[in-house]
Order: sequence, then structure tokens, then C-alpha cells
Amino acid sequence: MSDRFEQGMATRRSVLGDAHVDRAEANKSAFDAPFQTLITESAWGTVWSDDTISKRDRSLLTLALLAATGNFEEIPMHIRATANTGATPQDVLQAFMHVAIYAGVPKANHAIRLAKQTYAEMEDAP
Repeated sequence: MSDRFEQGMATRRSVLGDAHVDRAEANKSAFDAPFQTLITESAWGTVWSDDTISKRDRSLLTLALLAATGNFEEIPMHIRATANTGATPQDVLQAFMHVAIYAGVPKANHAIRLAKQTYAEMEDAP
């Protein structure tokens, strides 16, 4: 594997946690392996590994962009990642409030509902 892949995997694990990455790796098939390599090298090995802005800020940007573009299926995963990035629930709420103003109240409302549900699940987890 490339250095960028190795860096991406280390960053991915630091943000999403070993359990999540281990599940994703266990579910990887020959069909989606090239896609997994692409996101590990590009998203995790390049964007998330750059230290120009903090992982907290990157986390908030990611959540806001996911909500603003209606990519809601990724929001719970990135809410769970806030435990590793340092973004607080108050930070996340502020990001979604920006989404409400600049991208639409329904998108922000849905993202907030997903965040509340995910935070509740995180509190209930052992």
C-alpha cells in the first residue's frame, strides 16, 4: 500500500475509531475495494490528514456540508466521530444552525433530529 493509504488509514481510525474501520474493512469486497482505497487515500489520507485546520473544525465542516447537501446517511457516523474530534454537541448545533440559514431549515431540522438520536444512542452505549 502507498504511504498516503497508510496515513489515511491511521487518520480514519483516529477519527472514526477502530471498531468502525474494522467493520468497514470486514465488509469490503472485491467489488468495492477500489472505492475503499480511493476514499482512504483521498478523503482520509489527504483532506483529513492535513493539519491546516483542526480535526474539530474539519468535523464541523463535514457535518454542515453533509446536512447542506442532503447526504443525511453519513451524519450519524460523523456525529459518533465527534467523540474523537473534539466537536461538542453545542458546536454541532451551531454548524446546523448555519445550515438552516444558508441551505435551508428542513435540511438543518433533519440533521438535528439525526444528531439528537445519535447522541442518545452514544449515551446509552456501554
